Amino acid sequence: MSQTASPNFSDVTSQIPGFLFVDHVAIAIPPGTLDAQVAAYGLLGFREIHREELTGKDGVREALLQIGDSPNLIQLLEPLRADSPVQKAIDRNGGKGGLNHVGFRVKDIQAAFKDLKAKGFQILDAAPRPGSRGTTVFFMHPKALPKTPFDVLIEVVQE
Repeated sequence: MSQTASPNFSDVTSQIPGFLFVDHVAIAIPPGTLDAQVAAYGLLGFREIHREELTGKDGVREALLQIGDSPNLIQLLEPLRADSPVQKAIDRNGGKGGLNHVGFRVKDIQAAFKDLKAKGFQILDAAPRPGSRGTTVFFMHPKALPKTPFDVLIEVVQE
């Protein structure tokens, strides 16, 4: 039996709009629980590296948690108001938190936006916009491709 070598990661990413790695996994948490959640993740070895309130469209308080020196983060999202998309997700989940979205890091957000739009992906933002910690972001609908939905909200992030 012959073995086929796995493709080189940089060869694969050169064919897509610069995806580099999973930037973060975002978890929606009920209002008033952010400090307790940060403390609980701290028991697992995660450390808080950033906290910010996003009062615009997102309407959340976030804490970013890192373990070790990994570039991968856990983003805890606490809604600040009833019309926050995160609060709406919690409401749809019977008042419980849970997975909100997965963020993927890209080299060039404009190229990624243009490429994904040209491929027919349903993008929720009209253009890349400011995100937390000085990033630029846009979101792709969970049903970004109607015939093959991802079933999870995707955030595309450029540092």
